[in-house]
Amino acid sequence: MKKIVIICVCLALAAGLHAQNSIEAILTQIEQNNRQLQANAQNVNAQKLENRTSNNLANPTLSYAHLWDSDDKNITVGEMVIAQSFDFPSLYITRARMNRYKAQSLDAQALALRQDILLQAQEACLDIIMLTRQQFLLDERLKNAEELAAFYKKRLETGDASSLETNKINLELLNVRTEARMNRTALENKLRELTALNGNQSLVPGRPLAEGAATPHALNLGLTDYPDVPLPADFGPLCDELLASDPTLLALQNDGEAARRQLSVSRQGWLPDLELGYRRNTESGHPLNGVVVGFSFPIFQNHGKVKMARSQLQSIDYQKENARLSASTALWQLYEEASNLQASIHEYTETFGRQQDLRLLRQALEGGQISMIEYFVEVSVVYQSQTNLLQLENQYQKVMARIYKSKL
Repeated sequence: MKKIVIICVCLALAAGLHAQNSIEAILTQIEQNNRQLQANAQNVNAQKLENRTSNNLANPTLSYAHLWDSDDKNITVGEMVIAQSFDFPSLYITRARMNRYKAQSLDAQALALRQDILLQAQEACLDIIMLTRQQFLLDERLKNAEELAAFYKKRLETGDASSLETNKINLELLNVRTEARMNRTALENKLRELTALNGNQSLVPGRPLAEGAATPHALNLGLTDYPDVPLPADFGPLCDELLASDPTLLALQNDGEAARRQLSVSRQGWLPDLELGYRRNTESGHPLNGVVVGFSFPIFQNHGKVKMARSQLQSIDYQKENARLSASTALWQLYEEASNLQASIHEYTETFGRQQDLRLLRQALEGGQISMIEYFVEVSVVYQSQTNLLQLENQYQKVMARIYKSKL
């Protein structure tokens, strides 16, 4: 018995590990091929370059004046000025630091978008697993209904069954066939969704394709078992760890640091702008060379900018506090939901371990021990409970995926 238990545990762990590897392989492909992520990467690069241009030197200026005497046009004067204006040197250092924080914020926002897309793909994989398992269940129900329909058709011909019973079985057969067809359509749509997330490129299957198959299906992709994701007993430390790696919070933190540097830039805006240059004048009959030095006093241009920068900094600080509170609340809500789902899964699993085998019900029906109504009541309850379990397992996996979203 101990050997059997150990073997079962090992098989379960192996199935969970294979499922995890299959999903990770799919997410890796989507990360490389997703068009939205590719477009966002270029957009982030463009924004970083735009931020750097705000710290460039102004364009140098060159001016030349040619003057002539109104009485004697042979007397001319030429003057050429080459000048370069620039801000006070400390401003360039402060703006460079500000741009570094802005770049880190852009990287964090790109990471948040990446995690959103990968979470969408992961949930699609989990839905494929559920729909695949549900298809197996519906195929079993369909096979059972078809056999019962054929069995009662013969009994009707021999007079051992009524047309009412036969019609009820035929109606059950129609309903199950419709559910199986709709579930198969939903499964195909989820596979198409994964392909679209992969840039409309076919996913490389984790297992060999079936003979005659043109595109990978759930079995080829290894999407038949859920990964093993246990519920942590103490969620407090994990919650702090997840919040520390949340890219949205990291983006706001970098935005706050950039706003502090912007406030420093605004405060230094009262420093004069400088201008250096070279001047050449030929008024005296021979060239005169010299240096041009100029100052620009920002009496009006910087008015109100310090107050504006201070208000923007306070706004970002409030946003950071609110975002952290909202993220923490959402994580704890997901943890409570996962706890309730896990408890329900355990209850269903224990109940199925004690329930009566469907084959015994089938034998009792065919042997005349129970009526058709009793059989359908029992079978409907069992199949509905199995469907509920499949949905609960899917919801639990999705909730855990959302909890660990920042780990993607």
